[in-house]
Amino acid sequence: MSAKPGIVIPIPGFGDRRVEVLVTDYTGTLACGGRLVAGVRERLLSLRGALDLHVITADTFGTADAELSGIVTPHRLRGARHDIEKEQFVKRFDAARVVALGNGLNDRLMLGAIKAGGGIAVAVDNGEGCALDTMLNAHIQIVGAANALDLLLDPRRCTATLRV
Repeated sequence: MSAKPGIVIPIPGFGDRRVEVLVTDYTGTLACGGRLVAGVRERLLSLRGALDLHVITADTFGTADAELSGIVTPHRLRGARHDIEKEQFVKRFDAARVVALGNGLNDRLMLGAIKAGGGIAVAVDNGEGCALDTMLNAHIQIVGAANALDLLLDPRRCTATLRV
């Protein structure tokens, strides 16, 4: 259980979700061309008081440490199968308390595990595209990392999208 207060997201017909952990990919999800997109730094700083933040990355551009400095230390992927590594990473948490963000094919298993476990899975197209299998393993597909983080900063946005 997290020491952070979490965020309650009321979703009629879907059920209230109390998320305590944000697990997100970096390259293509929070960043485009290796750089955080506009507004992401500020939003992550706002969220870290409520959520445990975890950024997992292979750091394709070698910029994650510098870009995330003062926010969070990224977790590095080291194995040959990043999709399996990401899935195993999220399994250390109670999936129902996690919101996961990703865009690449190697994010599909992570999003699928969170979705199946009762958390919230978000596919983010941040300008580098979003793999179809990843979108199919998500509850929400959204354009832009800032918009994805705004779903947590104003939970009514999730409510509007996910209500049945």
